[in-house]
Amino acid sequence: MADIIQKDGTWAFDGDTLRITPGREKNVGLLRRELGELVVPLRALAGVSVEQGRKSGRLRLRLRDGADPLLQATAGRLAEPHDPYQLVVEPDRYGVAEYVADEVRNALLLEGVSSGPVDEYLLPGPSLPVSASAGDGTASFDGERVRLEWNWKTEESKASAGPRTIPLADLTGVEWQPAAGLENGHLRFLVRGAPLGAPPKYDPNAVELWGFRKDPLMALVAAAVQARLPHPSAARADARRLPAQRTGEQAGEQAGQRAGDDHDTLLRRLRELGELHRDGVLTDEEFAVAKQAVLKRL
Repeated sequence: MADIIQKDGTWAFDGDTLRITPGREKNVGLLRRELGELVVPLRALAGVSVEQGRKSGRLRLRLRDGADPLLQATAGRLAEPHDPYQLVVEPDRYGVAEYVADEVRNALLLEGVSSGPVDEYLLPGPSLPVSASAGDGTASFDGERVRLEWNWKTEESKASAGPRTIPLADLTGVEWQPAAGLENGHLRFLVRGAPLGAPPKYDPNAVELWGFRKDPLMALVAAAVQARLPHPSAARADARRLPAQRTGEQAGEQAGQRAGDDHDTLLRRLRELGELHRDGVLTDEEFAVAKQAVLKRL
């Protein structure tokens, strides 16, 4: 067991999992305190680093892309006090921090854990039900539906429609954007078929955030919803599949267009299709369709 205990929190690594427990000091971010203890499996980790400073340093954990719905929902926008994967380290504990980091690195090497993206969430996201109030409303999620309720500060045209309930099945995504400078932030739910582009102030599917203390808690709602939406790897797979489908369709069309193609040209086309199939550009079904179109010309 390798662990480090600081005012900012505790990290404990047993070779298989890293337990991250937030501290109880006032300077520990509200989101971290609400999120509570995290149990991060080794296979979700991509790396760890130690940064040393004169007054304090930091342990920083890097997770594999797509492993954590919280990181997916916040897209790198969490401020340091709210980031659960950072730990403030006192100078007299730098040696312990380096030891913990080395233990994690060695385990990653021994287990051969890739630092590349994953195709499923390896952390469960915030526990349910989850609710947060900030900005012009309250957002709640029970695992099946999102409920939005407005307060007295909500713009009249949005509030006049009353509370809003959105089934999970109607959602295609969720966005969390913190306030920055003079720009307000938002928690927006992307609803299938709903018009896009309305400012959060007027959008009935969004809570507008003004940069106050409880804004980061809206990220918990975003993460809980994100954890129950299709993993982003599914969208990447669809994006790869579409060009492959077009390739297969074009191959079949081109093969059927030239009735006068000679035998050698058609054989060469068959070989090209076979290479596309072996390289994964064409699926089995697409290859079969394209191949049949060429064989008809032979």
